[in-house]
Amino acid sequence: MMADDAREKDDAREKDDARQKDDARHKTEAYLGRLRQRLRGMDDQDAREIIEELRSHIRDKAAASGEVTAAGVDRALSALGSPEDLASQYMTDDLLARAEVSRSPLRILESLFRWASLSIAGFLVLLGSTIGYFLGAVFILVAALKAFHPGTAGVWRLPSGSDDFEISVRLGFGSAPVSGRELLGWWIVPVGLGAGCALVMLTTRFAIWCLRQYRTSRALPRG
Repeated sequence: MMADDAREKDDAREKDDARQKDDARHKTEAYLGRLRQRLRGMDDQDAREIIEELRSHIRDKAAASGEVTAAGVDRALSALGSPEDLASQYMTDDLLARAEVSRSPLRILESLFRWASLSIAGFLVLLGSTIGYFLGAVFILVAALKAFHPGTAGVWRLPSGSDDFEISVRLGFGSAPVSGRELLGWWIVPVGLGAGCALVMLTTRFAIWCLRQYRTSRALPRG
């Protein structure tokens, strides 16, 4: 009789363990399924690696106190946050990583727009980078357009009030400013190209450094 009771308890315990494992597996796969849907647009291989890394991460966290249980999985998933928010973080991280590799100003600005939507720091870096790229592009354009508008393209000193003046960078479209004086002449070509390229390079380095700092400070879960 006692042997039968012990056997029944063992069977009940085994069934409960199996149910716990099934519940844990179901919750894990449901979470990862929702996450995978939000990773559309990412490279398939990268998305699969993220899913496998997270599956391992959830399993390790859920089994920290022994067996993998549904309650342990719940705690692990709660620490990760919603799959939608986590997917957004992974998509942002992927975009920032590709910007670091490409070093393309357009790709960098695209990634900074994404970062700017998430934090004030991202907005400030985007603002500074946009200004840097804009000024660099202006100097390069002035240098390039000097050959087509030799009398109007360049850096001009314009009178402003009785004893004051202002500096204006003009691309050459329109007539020459009245009472204005061009400062650099044909020197605007080497100066503009040099200053413009330097601004673009420095802005790119600044933006990439900021992107790396941001990615390092917000390391995502790995297996």
